[in-house]
Amino acid sequence: MVIYNVTTHVEPSIEDAWVEWMREIHLPEMLATKKFKSAKIFKVVNEQDQGGTSYAVQYHCISQEILKQYIENEAQFLRKAGEEKFGNHILFFRTELQLIEEQS
Repeated sequence: MVIYNVTTHVEPSIEDAWVEWMREIHLPEMLATKKFKSAKIFKVVNEQDQGGTSYAVQYHCISQEILKQYIENEAQFLRKAGEEKFGNHILFFRTELQLIEEQS
């Protein structure tokens, strides 16, 4: 499994609107690509106050190849929607994580 992790720093003035947009619009659009099995939103709780809140959103993908297909075919369009809606009120960076082992 591969996790596509997008960490976003959100300004307080748009935080509620951003979370609502993520829940109601963006996550359903991401899952509709059929490239991801699930998506989870985490609030980062151990950061220092930097004038906003950070969130880590994890999209769980079956393989690196499927994630590559998403990045090549859908990512630019879906990223643009958030950038147009929230502009410079959000800052984000992306990481790809590969699951090595899972225990429970």
